[in-house]
Amino acid sequence: MRLLLPISAFCALASIGTLASPAHAALETGAHAPDFTAQASMGGHQFSYHLADALKTGPVVLYFYPAAFTKGCTIEAHDFAEAIPQFKELGATVIGISMDPIDKLTKFSVSECRSAFPVAADPNGTVTNSYKAKMPAKHLASRTSYVIAPDGHIVLSYASMSPDEHVERALAAVKALKAGH
Repeated sequence: MRLLLPISAFCALASIGTLASPAHAALETGAHAPDFTAQASMGGHQFSYHLADALKTGPVVLYFYPAAFTKGCTIEAHDFAEAIPQFKELGATVIGISMDPIDKLTKFSVSECRSAFPVAADPNGTVTNSYKAKMPAKHLASRTSYVIAPDGHIVLSYASMSPDEHVERALAAVKALKAGH
């Protein structure tokens, strides 16, 4: 017996499968990280963030997230905020990027990032696109994390819409980088 589904039901099932499957970061480990400058905020104070300048002090954990103040993005921001002392001990810095406007991120930097690390605004998606971290057909970044070595090469590329393993994987990559692996 064949089950025939109306096209709308088929599309709905297909979209559920797409949302449930993990995303894959397009920039691979070993690739050169695109340099960028973006308007950022930390602790409610806005400033210009330049990746090349940050890399002069050590590795950079760069993570993209869909939208400030959403459930998964808030969980991820809290997780990164709690891990900042460990990243600092390893000489690494963290920055989050979304396609939200800077005014929204200035509030997010205080309440959800707990003034522990900066978040940058990419409202036009320029940086997000250069890192292949934009969701297809949406004006949102995918949840994608990179660890960038001081020489500008990517040592971790991880994408998953679940916020659960991003901090753990980034810490492991920074530890391995520090250990010379």
